[in-house]
Amino acid sequence: MRFLGTSRRRSAAASALVVGALLTTAACGGGNSDTNGDAAGYNAAISKVANESDKKGGTLKFIGVQDADSWDPTRGYYGFAWNFMRFYTRQLVTYAPEPGKAGNELVGDLAKSKAKISNDGKTYTYELKDDVTWQDGKPVTSKDIKYGIERQWAQDVLSGGPVYLKNVLDPDDEYEGPYKDKSKDKLGLDAIKTPDDKTIVFNLPKANSDFESMLAMAAASPVRQDKDTKSKYTLKPFSNGPYKFKDYSPNKKLVLVRNDEWKRSSDKVRAALPDKVTVTLITNPDELDKRLINGDYDVDLNATGLSPAGRAAALKQHKGNVDNPETGFIRYGVFPQSVKPFDNIHCRKAVIYGSDHKSIQTARGGPKAGGDIGTNMLPPVVPGSDPSWDPYGLRSNDGAANKKKAKEELKKCGKPNGFTTTIAVRNNKDVEVDSAEAMQASLKKVGIKAKIDEYDGAQIAGIVGNPDVVKKKNYGIIIMGWGPDFNSAQGYGKPLWHSDYILDNGNNNFAEIDDPKIDDAFAKFQSELDEKKKAKIAGELNKMVMEGAYYLPFTFEKMLTWRSSRLTNVYSTAAYSGQYDYVSLGVK
Repeated sequence: MRFLGTSRRRSAAASALVVGALLTTAACGGGNSDTNGDAAGYNAAISKVANESDKKGGTLKFIGVQDADSWDPTRGYYGFAWNFMRFYTRQLVTYAPEPGKAGNELVGDLAKSKAKISNDGKTYTYELKDDVTWQDGKPVTSKDIKYGIERQWAQDVLSGGPVYLKNVLDPDDEYEGPYKDKSKDKLGLDAIKTPDDKTIVFNLPKANSDFESMLAMAAASPVRQDKDTKSKYTLKPFSNGPYKFKDYSPNKKLVLVRNDEWKRSSDKVRAALPDKVTVTLITNPDELDKRLINGDYDVDLNATGLSPAGRAAALKQHKGNVDNPETGFIRYGVFPQSVKPFDNIHCRKAVIYGSDHKSIQTARGGPKAGGDIGTNMLPPVVPGSDPSWDPYGLRSNDGAANKKKAKEELKKCGKPNGFTTTIAVRNNKDVEVDSAEAMQASLKKVGIKAKIDEYDGAQIAGIVGNPDVVKKKNYGIIIMGWGPDFNSAQGYGKPLWHSDYILDNGNNNFAEIDDPKIDDAFAKFQSELDEKKKAKIAGELNKMVMEGAYYLPFTFEKMLTWRSSRLTNVYSTAAYSGQYDYVSLGVK
């Protein structure tokens, strides 16, 4: 899941020490004052609902420093945008309005229930609920859902979003998309049938056990043909949820108001408590934290966590307004095999052993604001994960570098005196620079000289996402992070590890892994319907990736988030990377 954060002020390492001290003080009974009203308590919204209420009315106020990549459900790929889109979009199935891991359960949304699955897992049939309507009162039909999904094929016009459904339903890429569709109704995709307005049937060429999770993504939202403004749809999507667009100025503000045609009888997921939902976008992240702590706004739209200064202030004065959720992300360094000497597994292992994992964790904010030291490449939230499995001993000796092992690996890779490489980091992600500097300092002690190159964080697709550019710039180490698009090894790992995802541009398989055994394991995973067996295959995939030494996991990410005292029905959900479930929120 792409979840691009924004620049946070440097000094993460020093602030991690401050945060640690404040947490210790609070645990002893100090530093727990609250001057922002009736706070629910530290971590009150992690595994339960804080401030339960069914009170309607008021304005729910978001603030952020980053606009969505797109508010068009077909094109958006930011995690916070998928969460927010549920205010105005619905899907056949969606995630249960429950805190924690229970939020990963799928429930019927536009559909009366989850799918009726037949034909050895290749046919999914849904019947739509009554009273599901667009903002003009017209019913949402099965054809609207089909058309909305077909938009994924229009990559020349609507690029940027996830294409799981496109790849599963049309693996040979035969359909040209609705804008080039020669059929009269522009609904020519054979894999989806709409026998009537209340029934939709998906016929998969091959079974895929995560298919229903793909249908819960925003990219599976219905779009009505007569309201499709193509590339301009992001400016004013047509609503079938409880709210609709009133005013949107990109990078400045967004205002949603109630959709009076939405029927509560058809929607048991969205609480729809506020009368209005507003988003204010500014450029200074430290100013954002100040405004949140002052009570001017309720929620950080981008859900990137408090900055070092904001963390210190919040924990000292308002700890009852702070939560510390796991995000489901792993932050890591990855080694492109096309860049020498990282075509040699022993050179990759030398970097893994030669890095000081504790100092990298500290640079990322410490255990609370950064997360636990990562041990492998499968996030703890994904079935099949085992965070205790530590094949390289990254948590041994309090995370210190293993210089002896590093030098042994350097000899094996023919570089006994070390080598020179470049670490690539985004220039709008200061924590990545801090991580790179910590890595650089420890690698120097074993003879590996790494310079740091900051590139334009808005140009990921054409820089680190372009293997030719990576090789030309000698980017031997790329610092990045990833979370599940949906909660499975496929939803997390396939874009990172499968050979089909090595792309000329927009690549995320930065290690350029082309391993038939890994590809075969994904094929086996996709056709397996038994959840226990899927979890076992996920573990096997993780093992192959770690044995290949393609990655150095930094942290299983956590963050410190702010929850306004005005908020009701607040809880962190695993479905959206530890973010609060936006559509359940109300205000006092």
